[in-house]
Amino acid sequence: MSDPSASHLYTLSGEPAPPSPVLVVAVDGWVDAGMAGSTALTGLLESVETRLYATFDGEQLIDQRARRPRLLIANGMNEGLTWPEPTIRVGVDRLGSGIALLSGPEPDFGWRGFAAAVTEVALGMGSRLMVGLGGFPAAAPHTRPIRLASTATTPELASQIGFISGAIEVPAGIEAVLELELAKAGIPAIGLWARVPHYVAAMPFPAAAVALLDALASLSGLVIDSDVLAEAAEAARSKVDELIGQSSEHLAMVRQLERGIDELEGEPSAGLDDMRAISGDEIAAELERYLRGESGDPGAPGGPE
Repeated sequence: MSDPSASHLYTLSGEPAPPSPVLVVAVDGWVDAGMAGSTALTGLLESVETRLYATFDGEQLIDQRARRPRLLIANGMNEGLTWPEPTIRVGVDRLGSGIALLSGPEPDFGWRGFAAAVTEVALGMGSRLMVGLGGFPAAAPHTRPIRLASTATTPELASQIGFISGAIEVPAGIEAVLELELAKAGIPAIGLWARVPHYVAAMPFPAAAVALLDALASLSGLVIDSDVLAEAAEAARSKVDELIGQSSEHLAMVRQLERGIDELEGEPSAGLDDMRAISGDEIAAELERYLRGESGDPGAPGGPE
């Protein structure tokens, strides 16, 4: 049964819904280490031609002093405002399978009403699955494949991706609220979370986005092209390798993280047993300076000429 209080929170564009779309959720405002979810969303928008399907009322959902509208000024003239508001765009992959992308700012207010509104729109489209995308900082090295963890509404979905065993209570984002609301309406839902190396969590790390898109394709059957992102991921890894290779302490930290992952996965670990690890915060700060070209080394990429 639809929630009568939800329909006033959205406006449909009148565009037809694609066939049985997968609803992909990647909103701004909650944890997204390595820009994993937002980069994956950009990759989807670049590979799938989409059209606007639904717009949610930012006037009721968004704190507009915290996230102000954007003003376009051209030659001194006020040319109009772009208001922050969640939207759903729809399209199909190259085989004709439907996809719907929920993006934009995470609501500041009315989470229950927003979740009810999204659920109403999803039911109206005939959505068959919801998949959330994001990333969190983890004690993982950039030299190993990105592993994922899931939050899901069925054990079967969780087991397809993997999960963190045991029980833990953490602050929730709107994606978690949507998982539960959609599941109550009969739409299975899962959040995909990339475990991003903590020392690159504050900068774009495309390998995490590639892992999310590959898992989305595996779960949903959608055909998703991640080749361009894979090239960017390799370039980013090379930059990180270059910086870490300049410091025995940074290298020691990465080797220790590699040993931890190898032992967890039952694989042999190797190298530098007696070298001490250092804080990921320190290497993260150096990486940020390096990638901004502030290393002070004239020969460094991006450094002064």
